[in-house]
Amino acid sequence: MLKTLLVIAVGFLPSLISLWAIRKTHTRSRLRMRQAAMNLSVVQGRQNLIPVESDRYYLEGVGYLIGDISCKFNARSGYMRCAVNPDGPCNGCRHYEPKELARNENKL
Repeated sequence: MLKTLLVIAVGFLPSLISLWAIRKTHTRSRLRMRQAAMNLSVVQGRQNLIPVESDRYYLEGVGYLIGDISCKFNARSGYMRCAVNPDGPCNGCRHYEPKELARNENKL
């Protein structure tokens, strides 16, 4: 009889350990989600406090762009101005170089 109870207990032991691990992981993920939600509200509050001076404009057929499109280093993106001066502004940038137009040198 004692052997039978021991076999049953050993048989249930992996299931009990698994349930304990699942509950512990579930509790830990709930805490992390709660912390992430609290941190998100703090970050959103900070973003609203920073005034954004934007030189973003819409170009038909291309989309939204930032900065001076005539500059050689402009990223032609709505998210980043350029690699040289990503924070801007473009006015008075010492790295400004006019974009070279493509020329066809082999005209007849």
